[in-house]
Amino acid sequence: MRKRGVIGAEVEIRVPFFDVDPLNVVWHGHYVKYLEQARCELLDLLGHNYDAMRASGYAWPVIDLHLRYAQPAQFGQRLTVRAELVEWEHRLKINYLILDAASGQRLTRATSEQVAVCIQTREMQLTSPAALVDAVRRKLQSMETPA
Repeated sequence: MRKRGVIGAEVEIRVPFFDVDPLNVVWHGHYVKYLEQARCELLDLLGHNYDAMRASGYAWPVIDLHLRYAQPAQFGQRLTVRAELVEWEHRLKINYLILDAASGQRLTRATSEQVAVCIQTREMQLTSPAALVDAVRRKLQSMETPA
């Protein structure tokens, strides 16, 4: 069973012509950039985007990426790409769904894992840096506080 994310964000994408192959379907490698757009939206929502990560002294390389394709996306199709934060204490684990924006039909699901690496020493960290953990904690607290 897939773990449900605690914080989520989504973006809408219209499949451009240059992402499709001669059969008019999205080439499989292009889905990764759609995931990246949703991941960036999620990190912005947390207030800890890639610029903040770099400023805190850490890079966050992707160490694992899994995609499962159910249906192909096609030229001009509007997609909703959702990213949900699942784990953050020892690594960033994010679950994704790519849906047809009109029908909600699932086209692709994916998971990515990233780990913190100290920019100066190039050493992988066994726990997530405080800057990320604090950003997640602040976001979770703001979600609990009624407006």
